[in-house]
Amino acid sequence: MGKMGQRRHLKRVAAPKYWATPRRAATWIVKPSPGPHSIGESIPLLILIRDLLKMASEAREAKKIIRQGHIKVDGVVRKDYKFPVGLMDVVEIPLLNEAYRVLPSKKWFTLVPIDGEEAEFKLCQIRNMMTVKEGNIQLALHDGRNILLRVENPKVSPHEIYPYRTRDTVKLLLENQEIVDHVRFKEGAYALITGGKMRGEQGEIIEIKRRLGRRASTVVIQKNGKLIETILDYVFPLGITQPLIKLPESGGA
Repeated sequence: MGKMGQRRHLKRVAAPKYWATPRRAATWIVKPSPGPHSIGESIPLLILIRDLLKMASEAREAKKIIRQGHIKVDGVVRKDYKFPVGLMDVVEIPLLNEAYRVLPSKKWFTLVPIDGEEAEFKLCQIRNMMTVKEGNIQLALHDGRNILLRVENPKVSPHEIYPYRTRDTVKLLLENQEIVDHVRFKEGAYALITGGKMRGEQGEIIEIKRRLGRRASTVVIQKNGKLIETILDYVFPLGITQPLIKLPESGGA
């Protein structure tokens, strides 16, 4: 998913703007490896360590930190400096006792410091649901992982057993992939805008405008009396009335 065509290299001028790297510093920049997030929705681990966390002043230093196994993403040590890090990922630096959650902002990704308890889970949005072998249900989540839900009686509709729907959000324990909470994509839910001009804004879903044909369905979000309308695909539920995760103090900063 982190792959774009067959090219192994990426020109700096072609890198996503939210990587926040100088455009004229050099010709080439590290290209994300194939992984859980696409190139347009991720940032290479090296750039995150060097440019966002400021743990290194140059690429060589950042590569050394990563290759020595000092960085975890979603509870797994990652030694590939090209590994694509994206929305809602939990980045940990055990030696420093620090953890961060990757969230969107207007210009680029922002890293929100979180405590140890919050670093144990991740919010994932359901992108697709499908029936697989023996009538079981598979949830395809936004970060590329798949969760299998057992259905003992295939004659019973899975919606009678499980409450999940496409675009809903699940709270997932990183240690064992167990779903421990669930947020419906519906009016009244607290949500985050993950793309477009309003990227990083957050608030309560006031209205969902579903349309057929060429016109895209949209969602109206309200915060502090301000109404924001964006397309359906950019909205990520975070909680029932309050978010389940720590957010930046100023949404969209």
